[in-house]
Amino acid sequence: MMKSRMESSVSICPVPTEQQPVNEYQQLADSYFFGWVRRDLRSYVTKLACVWGLSWLIAGPVAAASFAPQKHLVQFILAGGAGALVFVMLILLRLYLGWSYVSDRLFRKTISYEESGWYDGQTWTKPSEVVTRDRLIVSYQVQPLLQRLKWTFGVIVLFVISGSLIWNFL
Repeated sequence: MMKSRMESSVSICPVPTEQQPVNEYQQLADSYFFGWVRRDLRSYVTKLACVWGLSWLIAGPVAAASFAPQKHLVQFILAGGAGALVFVMLILLRLYLGWSYVSDRLFRKTISYEESGWYDGQTWTKPSEVVTRDRLIVSYQVQPLLQRLKWTFGVIVLFVISGSLIWNFL
């Protein structure tokens, strides 16, 4: 009974399919890049470590130009590591912005959408069962991902602070 009521409310939804928040969530969840944060912890950390390692291809030569590794090895490692973290932070920022956008769209009671282009924006008020479903998705699916991203930012900030303290003692 509940399922047929929800289908009827969703079936009268005027929002184009690709702009419906639940479909935007599913597209993000199914995408390769945004799916990184949904992986188990080990796989997630491995992906970020790979980005950090590959970022050394750019950060390493820049750090070597500033601090010759033969003379200033610790400064070279700290500068290169910090430079490589910039790329990781950009990746994390993109992940956070994407998931937070979908979270906001799912959480709202009204949805802005465009029927055929940017010039004909409309709004739709979700029925209560859709609001409930979408908020459950936010609470149990999206918020844990945003929390993981916040924790990751926090760990990176701790690395940067630790590197700064080490730098000050050199």
